[in-house]
Amino acid sequence: MPAPAHSAPSSGHGRSTRQLAIFGEMLPEIVFLARREPGFPALLQRRLGQDRRFGSRDRRLYRALAYAAVRHLPWIEAAPAADRPALALWLAGAEPAVAAPRGEVLADWPPLPPTPAAQAALLATRFGGSFSVEQLFPDWLAAETPALANAARDQLLTRSPLWLRLQSPDSAAVDSWLQAEGIPSRTHPLLPEARALLVETDLTRSPLYEAGAFEIQDLGSQLILALAAPAPGGRWFDACAGAGGKTLQLGRILGPAGRVDAFDIRPAALAELRARSARAGLSNITTLAAPPPADHRYDGVLVDAPCSGSGTWRRSPHLRWQTTAADLRRHHERQLAILTQNAALVRPGGCLLYATCSLARTENEGTVAAFLAAHPEFHAIPPAESFGCATGEYGTAILPHVHDTDGFFASILLRG
Repeated sequence: MPAPAHSAPSSGHGRSTRQLAIFGEMLPEIVFLARREPGFPALLQRRLGQDRRFGSRDRRLYRALAYAAVRHLPWIEAAPAADRPALALWLAGAEPAVAAPRGEVLADWPPLPPTPAAQAALLATRFGGSFSVEQLFPDWLAAETPALANAARDQLLTRSPLWLRLQSPDSAAVDSWLQAEGIPSRTHPLLPEARALLVETDLTRSPLYEAGAFEIQDLGSQLILALAAPAPGGRWFDACAGAGGKTLQLGRILGPAGRVDAFDIRPAALAELRARSARAGLSNITTLAAPPPADHRYDGVLVDAPCSGSGTWRRSPHLRWQTTAADLRRHHERQLAILTQNAALVRPGGCLLYATCSLARTENEGTVAAFLAAHPEFHAIPPAESFGCATGEYGTAILPHVHDTDGFFASILLRG
C-alpha cells in the first residue's frame, strides 16, 4: 500500500468525495451508537431517513458503509481518523451500493483480499500498529463456540442473504415474479420452500407478499422446525412467539386439523402476528392474552427463548460489541426459568422444543443440561434428519457457514 499512513481520502472527485466526507461526519455517531445501543439498526435508519440531503441511493450507500464499519469496528478505531471513511469503503468490498465511489475514491488502494487475515496484514502495512482477526470478536467467543474456527468464524463478518419461506405448495408464482422483477435467487436443496435472494431488495411492498405467498424468514430459523418435524394435526403452544415467524411456519406444518396457541409478553408483537397470520390465510393460530392455565397440555411447546442474539451478528454486527460473558449468564438464568415454567404444559410423550438465535454454549447446551438435571422426566432426542448440522448430546447447532444462514440452536426434549 503506497499511500502514507495519514493521507486523507482525496483521490476521488465530485459526488463520491462529497459522499465520503459526509459519511466521515456521521462516523463518530455511528461508532458511539454501535457500542451502546441495542436498537442501532432502527436508529441508523431513522438518522438516514431524516436527512433531507439523502436520496434512496445515498441511504443505501451510507447504510452499507455504516455496517462495514461496525463489522470491523476495532480496525476502524485503530486507523487514523482521516482514513476511517475510506477504510470503511474498502472493507465494504463488493457491496453494489458502494461500487461507484470505490472506483473513484480508492484508486490508490489495492483490491480487498478475500480473507480477514490478509486484510489485517495489509492494514498493518499501511497504518502500522496491530491489526488482527481476533480483534473483531469478543474474548468469550472461542470458549463458547469451539466449532467456529478460522473460515467458519470469519463467516460472521459477512452479510447473510435474505431468505424467504414460501407459504404455498405452488412455488411457480413466486419464482416467476422474482424472475420478472430481475431479482436473482436460489433454492436450497434441503428445504424446497426456501429461497435466498442474491441482491438487496424490499419485498414487503410486493403484491405476492401482501397476498401471503411468502414470508421473510432466515433459513436457519426455518431449519429449527424442520429438525423437530412436528406431526400434522397436533396441538402446540408457542411460548415466546414474538411477531411469529416460526409460529406461521408451525401453523402451516400442523395443517388445518392442527392448532397453535401463541403468547408473548409484548402485545404489539402479537398484534403483528395476527396481521401476518391473516395475510397467510392461517386460521389455526390463536394469540393468547395470558399464558395457558397450568393444567393445559399440548403435544408440543416451542420455547424460542430470549437470548444474546449472537447468531444474528451477520445482520446485527453491533451486538458483537455489546454482548459480554456476564450477559450470557443472565440470559441462561432467564432461559432456564422460561423452560421450567412451560415444561408442565407438555403432555406425556410430548415435545418441548427449545431454540435460540445464539452461538453461545452457556445459552444453548448449558441451559438444556441444567434443565434436564432438574427435570428427569424429559430427555433430549436427536432429530430424524440433521440437515448437515452439528448434533450433540443436548441439541443441534445451526452454524452460519454450513448453509449460509444466521446461527441458531435447537434441542428436542421428549417428556416420558
